[in-house]
Amino acid sequence: MDTSMLEPGLYIVATPIGNLGDVTLRSAEVLAGCALIACEDTRVTGRLLHHLGLSKKMQRYDDHADAGARDRLLEAMEHQPVALVSDAGTPLISDPGYRLVRAAREAGIKVTSIPGPSALVTALTLAGLPTDRFLFAGFLPSKAKAREDALREFAALRATLVFYETGPRLVASLEAIAAVLAGREVAVARELTKLYEECRSGSAEDLIAHYREHPPRGEIVLLIGPPGEAGPPDADKIEAAMRAALAEMSPSQAASTVAKAHGLDRKTLYAQAMALKS
Repeated sequence: MDTSMLEPGLYIVATPIGNLGDVTLRSAEVLAGCALIACEDTRVTGRLLHHLGLSKKMQRYDDHADAGARDRLLEAMEHQPVALVSDAGTPLISDPGYRLVRAAREAGIKVTSIPGPSALVTALTLAGLPTDRFLFAGFLPSKAKAREDALREFAALRATLVFYETGPRLVASLEAIAAVLAGREVAVARELTKLYEECRSGSAEDLIAHYREHPPRGEIVLLIGPPGEAGPPDADKIEAAMRAALAEMSPSQAASTVAKAHGLDRKTLYAQAMALKS
């Protein structure tokens, strides 16, 4: 495809998450027709271009890119077709790029998205967990308390939870899930579309035991099944949770925290918190 066949603007191009054979025909055509490719790592994108038999001008654009790099890309888009790719999968999904897209739209530059591979969607299709409702929340925090707080925030949500994770942090995240979301079915999808693709599911405790024995490598998608059908709340459990929260928080904060974690009425819990406090 000749560059002149594409209109000037920004083309968001999804690329393979592992197997280079997953690149779509349209993605290959757009990359061939673009005058410039903005990418996270020129070496990674260079391998894809080599696979496609292309030689293209590339500009690094990642989380550390400054406003000047963004302005240079915007200036190029005014007169030429410019592609945005990530190292793998669909750009902007836990990857840099939304500021560039926002700036292009505000400048009246045409923005076109070329759909294709996505690790989170691939993992959802493999895991056997409910897919009618799901929440993707990027990476869990690296610090233990923040990680547990994030899981508590989503505890009452009746949807499959999807996170990205790294090999060195997987066991710690599974331990947090075991503590905060006990009893949930969990799945670990890794090395998706590659030779050693794996999707293993079970309890968090079972997965902890497995991955302690077999430290994982590669990109990981971590999925947590939704809570089961809600039964009547265990009064003793709720009171224990409230007492623990009151040890660190005001009655109002404690009521909000326990209500969110257990899907209960905040006003009722606030009255209980005041009674326990007094």
